[in-house]
Amino acid sequence: MRISIREATAKDWPYIWSILEPVFRAGETYTYAQDITEEQAQHIWMQLPVKTFVCVNADGAVIGTYYLKVNQPGQGSHVCNCGYVVSSAARGLGVASAMCEHSQEIAVALGFRSMQFNCVVSTNEGAVHLWQKLGFAIVGTLPGAFNHPAKGYVDAYVMYKHLSSF
Repeated sequence: MRISIREATAKDWPYIWSILEPVFRAGETYTYAQDITEEQAQHIWMQLPVKTFVCVNADGAVIGTYYLKVNQPGQGSHVCNCGYVVSSAARGLGVASAMCEHSQEIAVALGFRSMQFNCVVSTNEGAVHLWQKLGFAIVGTLPGAFNHPAKGYVDAYVMYKHLSSF
């Protein structure tokens, strides 16, 4: 599948929201409230990050999105954080992998030295496996830190990668 990744624009928001909303409503992988409003989600995904991107297929349809932001202010501002979501129709096609690799390139270009994922839900085995395949290490386990709607309190991982080797 031929895809491209570009910086998101305000016109992309309806397509981004159509991808984010079912994921946020499911409550299985992100800590956002399941009843998050579209306005709140737009603020979190489009306004707070340093940059937001979309992944589009050969037809120009948005099939994934990610944001890149500073993980911590001040003395921790050399570490970035990203969040990725792929449309249900495009899962398993390499979109998340392409976005993660792209985000690392962008992060290095912006001067970040490392990337940290703060709350990777342990039951999201596909994501855990992919991030490890892409060089991220589990550097911490937060016991029972995520309240999964079907599985109850499950562990979450902090995953980290130095970008100097990317």
